[in-house]
Amino acid sequence: MKIKQAVVLAAGEGERLRPFTASKPKVMIKVANKPVLQYVVEALASNGIRRIIFVVGYKKEKIMDYFADGTHFGVDIEYVVQEHLLGTGNALKHASEKVDANARFLVLPGDNVIDAATIAELLAADENAILIKAHDDVSRYGVVVLEDTQVRDIVEKPKPEAEISNLVNTGIYAFDSTIFDFIEDELPAGLMKMIHAGYQVKAYETHGAWLDAVYPWDILRLNDIVLKSTGSKIEGKVERGVTIRGKVSVGKNTVIRANSYLKGPVLIGENCDIGPNVCIFPSTSIGNDVEIGAFTELRNSVLMDMVNIGSFCSIHDSIFDTGSHLEGGFVARSGEGDIEIGGEHHRVKVGAMVGEYCEIGSNVIATAGTIIGNHVAIKPMKELSGRIPDGSLVV
Repeated sequence: MKIKQAVVLAAGEGERLRPFTASKPKVMIKVANKPVLQYVVEALASNGIRRIIFVVGYKKEKIMDYFADGTHFGVDIEYVVQEHLLGTGNALKHASEKVDANARFLVLPGDNVIDAATIAELLAADENAILIKAHDDVSRYGVVVLEDTQVRDIVEKPKPEAEISNLVNTGIYAFDSTIFDFIEDELPAGLMKMIHAGYQVKAYETHGAWLDAVYPWDILRLNDIVLKSTGSKIEGKVERGVTIRGKVSVGKNTVIRANSYLKGPVLIGENCDIGPNVCIFPSTSIGNDVEIGAFTELRNSVLMDMVNIGSFCSIHDSIFDTGSHLEGGFVARSGEGDIEIGGEHHRVKVGAMVGEYCEIGSNVIATAGTIIGNHVAIKPMKELSGRIPDGSLVV
């Protein structure tokens, strides 16, 4: 019997993604102008799964306000609250009274971008099952050890030299209510407990989309991949002298002013005012109610809603969260930068990562890898580097 119900785990914060999770859960970070969690809901709906249970916790009101009862998305959403974030298994346990006792159900993380094809094969599983995917870097995941198609072990975050397998646990499962007899704080531990008790868990490999953001710069990677699969749709006003190349979408009531140049994939939301003489290059998404001044250049960047960018700015490989305002002449330098997050050190190619409702004065330069917190005010003519905490005043 095809699965008709799903539990989506959406309680976590995503601390390593700060500043973008200070006021919202990880699942509500937007990629290509949609919250990550919306991709999960749409994938389920496309496969005929209408009954969805959200396990929420951190900043739960952001999820509940956006999705409500699911009607707008063609699904029926119920909510259970995980008050204390004790792990994925503990989160699933909170949904035990909501799932059908005699039917199989899906369990999915809410913080991965997936599509309908990702989970299609798993829906027909007539046994407890796990979805796996080949991955180049397994060090951030649980690596699944198989015997034929049956799971024998899950090794969490192995060292590169271990060379166990390139098949990782996606965190997507098909279960019946038996799982609740073996639940541990973390789901993989409960799964292994079930296997050691003699139950079989079959692995299904997916070749569909499965993308996760662990660090702030991962948002750019996801945005790039998703934009490459989007189409073109011009619903706003495009003035004379504008050049459009490739796949470009422009939302309703948006104006692209004269002599601007857009090379897709580019996605621009509704009620935006862009230009004149603006250049927007590939892998850039721009939210709703955004203003971009004349002679500004954007490349491989993500602008959330209500961002205001002044004239003569140059922004590459950067992320700006909701409501931030930049005066003219801002430069986000892109290059290899050393970034420390949660005691981990990373060297990545990135520009600036800017939180919500920042006020940045004219002619400010942000060096590669600069992280600016939320509600930061920066006076003109400053050069920024490193991490600037929430609520700072840079004078």
